[in-house]
Amino acid sequence: MAFDPKHNSRTITDGPTRAAARSYYYSIGFTKEDIAKPIVGIANTWIGTMPCNFNLRLLAAKVADGVRNAGGTPMEFNTIAISDGITMGTEGMKTSLISREVIADSIELCTRGYMFDALVCLVGCDKTIPAASMALARLNIPGIIVYGGTIMPGTYKGHDVNIQDVFEAVGAHAAGTMSDEELDALEHAACPGPGACGGQFTANTMALAMEFIGLSPMGSASVPAVDPRKDDVGVRAGETVMDVLRRNVRPLDILTRASFENAIAGVAATGGSTNAVLHLLALAREANVPLTIDDFDTVSARTPLLADLKPGGQYLAADLDTAGGVQLVAQRLVAGGYVDASRPTPSGHTFGEEAMLAIETPGQDVVHALDNPLKKTGGLVILHGNLAPEGCVVKVAGHERLSHRGPARVFDREEDAMLAVTQHRIVPGDVVVIRYEGPKGGPGMREMLGVTSAIVGEGMGETVALLTDGRFSGATRGLMAGHVAPEAFVGGPIAAVREGDTIHLDITNRRLDVEISDDEIAARLRDWRAPEPRYKTGVMAKYAALVSSASEGAITRVVV
Repeated sequence: MAFDPKHNSRTITDGPTRAAARSYYYSIGFTKEDIAKPIVGIANTWIGTMPCNFNLRLLAAKVADGVRNAGGTPMEFNTIAISDGITMGTEGMKTSLISREVIADSIELCTRGYMFDALVCLVGCDKTIPAASMALARLNIPGIIVYGGTIMPGTYKGHDVNIQDVFEAVGAHAAGTMSDEELDALEHAACPGPGACGGQFTANTMALAMEFIGLSPMGSASVPAVDPRKDDVGVRAGETVMDVLRRNVRPLDILTRASFENAIAGVAATGGSTNAVLHLLALAREANVPLTIDDFDTVSARTPLLADLKPGGQYLAADLDTAGGVQLVAQRLVAGGYVDASRPTPSGHTFGEEAMLAIETPGQDVVHALDNPLKKTGGLVILHGNLAPEGCVVKVAGHERLSHRGPARVFDREEDAMLAVTQHRIVPGDVVVIRYEGPKGGPGMREMLGVTSAIVGEGMGETVALLTDGRFSGATRGLMAGHVAPEAFVGGPIAAVREGDTIHLDITNRRLDVEISDDEIAARLRDWRAPEPRYKTGVMAKYAALVSSASEGAITRVVV
C-alpha cells in the first residue's frame, strides 16, 4: 500500500466530525484545498531579543513558499530561545540549557496537538539546534532542521572581530590594558547584524553536526544569515521536506550509530564546541542509539583537525562558507575514510555523494588538505580520574599545553570566581575550580565564558587551568575541563576539593585528579552535606528534579 502523505493530519481535517476544526482553519485564511493537502509544521525559534534567531521570520516565509511549491500546506508556530551571550555570567544563564528541554517539549507538543504530517525546524542560537533534533527523534515524523546562519564579522581597528573578542576584552579592561573608550568601540563593532556567533562556537558546531548526522540538507548551514543565498536555502528546504515526506523517511531511519560517529568526526575535524558532547549524547538518548562520553574521545583521536576556525584558529564561519562550506569538510573526511559515506541525507543522496558536490575556492587555507592537517587528532578529549569518575570534556584544538599541576582555587558559584579573576586574586599556576554549577546544582549547567575569557584577557590563558561541573561556551579557549561528573550537588568528588589541594590535568594520559588519597576523598564526602536547592518551585525546580548527569547528556527523564 502506498504511503499517505496526510498520514497524521487526516485525523484533524477529514470527515463530518471535523467540521469545527475546518471552520477554525477557514477563519484564519486556509482554504478547503489547503487543508486537503499534507500539512507541514514550521517550528520557528524566532525571537526579538538577540541576533542569532532574528532573521528566522524572513526565512520561515521562504520555507513556507517551498512547501507550497511542492504541494503542501505550511503552518508556522513559535517557541522560545535564550541567548547565551546576553545571559552569560548572570543568573539568567541558568535558563539556557533548561531551554533546550522546553523547546523540544514545545515542538513535540505542538506537533502532536496539530498532528502535522511533516516538520521543518528553524534554528539559530545553540540550544535551539539540539532541541529541534531531540523533538524530531521523539516524534519520528518526516522532518528536517534548517539553520538561520552565522553572523558576519565586525570590523575594529582594521581587522575582523566577533563576540569572543568582546568577552576577552573584559579581561583586558580589568587588567588595565584596554580603555573604557576602546571597550565601548569594540562592543559597538563586534556584532554588525543578525546571525549566530561567528566562530566554530556551539551554534555553528551543532549546525555542522546536523548536516553530518543527516537531519539538515547538506550545504544549507554554511550560508550566513544575511547572505541573499539564504532565501534559496529556505525555499529549497520547504521543497525538500515535501520530498522527505513523500518518501516517508523518518528521523529514526537517519539516526544510527554510524551517523552519530559522522557528526562527532565533523565536530572534531573543525575544533568544535565541547557542548556538542552534551547535545549529541542527549540526542542519542532520545533516539535510543548507544553512545557514551568516551566514544567522543575514540572518534576524535582518529580524526585529523582540518579546519582553522576560531576560537582556537584564525577564521570565522563566514570564511568557511567562502572556502567551500561544510561540504568541503565533509569531502575531506570522505576522501580520508574518516566517515561513513553511505549514510543518507535529506536529499535522498548519500553523504558521500553530497560531499562530492563541494566546490573548493582556489587558494583557500581555512580547510587544510588531508596531508597537511593542523593536528593529527581532533579537538575533543575525554578525561577520567578521581575528580571525574564519569568523565569530563576538554577541547585541545588551538593550544599545545597538555599538562597542568597547581593549587586549587575553589569557588561555589561562577560570580565569585569572576570577581576573583577581575580583582587579580588568581595567579599563574592556579587551577580555578567552579562547582555547584552542574545540571542539578545550578540548576542548568551555566557556561563559563565570562570567567574563561577574563582569564585569557588578563594574559593567563597559558598559565591558569580551570575545571567545573558546569559548561563552557564554544568560544572558550585555554586548558579548561568542563562537564565534570558526577557534579558537586550530588556528592561527586569535586565537592571534596579544598582550597590549596593540588590538581593535575594530564591530557596525554586522559586524567583529571586531585592529589589526595581515595580514603581522604571518602572521609571528606562523609562530612559533606548537599546545599539547599536554589529553586524550589517552577521550571527550574522541575528541571533539577528530573535532569540526568552531564555524562548522559543532561536530559530530563521520568524514571518509572
